[in-house]
Amino acid sequence: MENYSKGKNVEEEWDKDKIPIPDLPENFTWMHVKGGSKMYNLLEYAISAYKETGVVLWSGSGAAVGKTVSCAEIMKKRHKGVHQINKICYRKVQEYWTPLRDDLDELVVTREIPTIHILLSKEQLNNKEPGYQAPNTRNTFWKSSGEYKKRRDIEKRSVRKVDSKTFVNLGLRSNTNKHVKNLNTASSS
Repeated sequence: MENYSKGKNVEEEWDKDKIPIPDLPENFTWMHVKGGSKMYNLLEYAISAYKETGVVLWSGSGAAVGKTVSCAEIMKKRHKGVHQINKICYRKVQEYWTPLRDDLDELVVTREIPTIHILLSKEQLNNKEPGYQAPNTRNTFWKSSGEYKKRRDIEKRSVRKVDSKTFVNLGLRSNTNKHVKNLNTASSS
């Protein structure tokens, strides 16, 4: 690519018709999250709009996917009884590369960027739709991670501690050389 310089990027436009969530309500607030968006500003606007419309759609792509999920989770924590549908898809971005030499043609590289859409609603959504999460439910991942934490805490309590002198006497290495020197001088005297 040393023979090309990067030109413009053309991103696929956000369009309500391309949202992969069927039966979207007529009136909803659509939050487009970008990498440089401030979460506080996004949440402040979305929470006030959620009180009016009762439905918020969070959308983000590329580097903003994590921020999109975080915003939706914070909203769910502040408002109990929220129904949720998650959908993952891709947006196309075309990168134009202009040649630095006359014998080369312009390149157009099409990339597909991962995108997430999270619909939050006060009203019941289609619970048969893949990606649906009922209000106040915890999936098996969170339940199993709680069990893991309990086991880990029990294992921590049962760890046996060995002082450094016993450690060296067992023939194991230690990070400090002074214990070895002390033992060598004690054995030579």
